[in-house]
Amino acid sequence: MSRSIEIALLGCGRVAGHHCLAISQTPGVSLSAVCDLRAQIAKEFSDMYGVPAYQNYHEMLRKTPSVDVVVVATPSGMHFEHAIDILAKYKKNVLVEKPTFLGIQNAQSAFKTAKKLGLEIFPVFQNRYNKAVERVKKSIVNNELGKIRIVSVRVRWCRPQRYYDLSPWRGTYSHDGGALTNQGIHHVDLLTYLGGRVVKVNSIMRTLGSQIEVEDTVIGSLEYNYGGVGVLECTTAARPDDFEASISIVGEKGLAQIGGVAVNELQLFTPDPSQCQINSEDFIGIDGKGAVYGNGHFQIYKDLVSSLRGDKEYPVSEDDCMNTLALLDAFYRSDEAKRWVDIDFTQFSKRLGRRDEKISGLFRAPK
Repeated sequence: MSRSIEIALLGCGRVAGHHCLAISQTPGVSLSAVCDLRAQIAKEFSDMYGVPAYQNYHEMLRKTPSVDVVVVATPSGMHFEHAIDILAKYKKNVLVEKPTFLGIQNAQSAFKTAKKLGLEIFPVFQNRYNKAVERVKKSIVNNELGKIRIVSVRVRWCRPQRYYDLSPWRGTYSHDGGALTNQGIHHVDLLTYLGGRVVKVNSIMRTLGSQIEVEDTVIGSLEYNYGGVGVLECTTAARPDDFEASISIVGEKGLAQIGGVAVNELQLFTPDPSQCQINSEDFIGIDGKGAVYGNGHFQIYKDLVSSLRGDKEYPVSEDDCMNTLALLDAFYRSDEAKRWVDIDFTQFSKRLGRRDEKISGLFRAPK
């Protein structure tokens, strides 16, 4: 594909501004249209980037058939329905925001459909591109830390009741998931990306700070296939502000710790402390909505271009995505079973991603 790759954006929520900014600054891609059920919100993006705005993605794709990729940035519980429809009906590739899909079975179905049609699903896990994360990943590949012994995650953020009251999909198992699925998903991804393959987990979930059906607090333990262990603490019940989002790795040769607002600071790196400053980033002041998203979306679109042009594979493979989603699902299954559970691609949480047609109906566009 030698021409510019055309992108359409479905869902103009908080992260949409970051996608539009990244697209506008990435050679080889261009924004062709934006869509949101809220006409005024879509118009704001339309005016800013000089592209047509739609309230109905069916109309958008019928009127802009040259689109190559649709960004699915709708509520999490709608990702599967929207992605499947776009893949099957319009034969378009999809780039899907976190957590990609709610439910392993939905992810399996979506990837199967894409493969059958010769299309691509590009999962978004932008924190993998952070300088600190890339440096620690390199140290693991190069054996600078030695064999991993302990991986620890701590997410201590604040989401008050008014955050969940913003929309009926928030704080639901069907369309949102709790602290782990919404806020902690990138750390769940890093548990596998940096730590390796998890074989079993044990977790306790509680709702302590808000009146919602999902968890706002999770404590978990996990075991890796090579014998290393991990611990996870994730909460949105911290008050009165966000305090910490970190991951640390204890290896036989040293320790690495990444912290900051979005795992953007290499705070400790005992193999070579001088690496800390040069591999840390300041996300404050990034243009577009949401400095917490960092710079990763810019690299995502570069990799998307390279993938569609056949230069190299997109770095987040189907297996990568499935391993992360299986781990996420296992935390919920463990809490449901009140015991340790194995990572299993054939067992599914009873809660996460369960159907709720009433809420889904609020986010469906007429065909």
